[in-house]
Amino acid sequence: MAISIKKITEHIGAEIDCDVRLRELSESDFIDVKKAFDEHSVLVFRGQLLSDEDQISFSERFGSLETTVNSNPEGGGTVMTVLSNVDQQNKVIPPEDKRMVFNTGNQMWHTDSSFKRVPALMSLLSGREVPSIGGETQFASMRAAYGSLADQKKMELDDLVCMHDFAYSRALIDPNLLTNDDKAEVPPVRQAMVRKNPVHKKKNLFLGAHASYIEGWDLEESRKLIAELNEKITHPDFVYSHSWKKDDLLIWDNRTVLHRGRPWDRNQKRIMHRTTVVGELTVY
Repeated sequence: MAISIKKITEHIGAEIDCDVRLRELSESDFIDVKKAFDEHSVLVFRGQLLSDEDQISFSERFGSLETTVNSNPEGGGTVMTVLSNVDQQNKVIPPEDKRMVFNTGNQMWHTDSSFKRVPALMSLLSGREVPSIGGETQFASMRAAYGSLADQKKMELDDLVCMHDFAYSRALIDPNLLTNDDKAEVPPVRQAMVRKNPVHKKKNLFLGAHASYIEGWDLEESRKLIAELNEKITHPDFVYSHSWKKDDLLIWDNRTVLHRGRPWDRNQKRIMHRTTVVGELTVY
């Protein structure tokens, strides 16, 4: 067997010890990785020196990949998103640069692509260059938070629908951060507040910074409840904080966890390459 699986915390995370390059993982070991993904929500692979081709090839074993134009200066779509504070001359971009201000949104608790009609299944993030201190990525279990609720509370939440809105979350940083054209590209979408894993049928909340309001509720009351539930999800008991080492690869389940990046010394470089696997369309 090429892998071993070590649980990290009671509620979230497992470290996968792998003695081969991930793109060469056998089918039987890959099946075990998928089972661990459904069970633990966040998987950590240490010492994976990956090219973009390696990362894309491994990611595609889980499904089709999202494309983005944000990280591609030449235009057109790409399945590899580069999250970096380094410009094309290999110089650190100043924190006040609009690109860096925009990326501070990654420091809010969120789940990738929940503002899209088809939200993401998983994200795979490779640490190509990491700061010596700070810059952690934290994960919070929406499944553990849901499981901690009283049965009556679960019943009250099970049929609620939230509007997820990228413009709303970015306006929390700066109301002028997005243009009207930007907002038109990502209109608000409906997402169930409670989702169920299709494999083991366990339920979880589905919220985060993009969750703007609850459909059919008073705006103030709905945002109050969302804030309370986000606080419940991000209780320390349900959080795993990952301190990066160069060539770490992290995989997380966007259906079941919130995540956020943490600050670091912006004089140090931080270069991360991310692929994102498309989820399934659910109609409510």
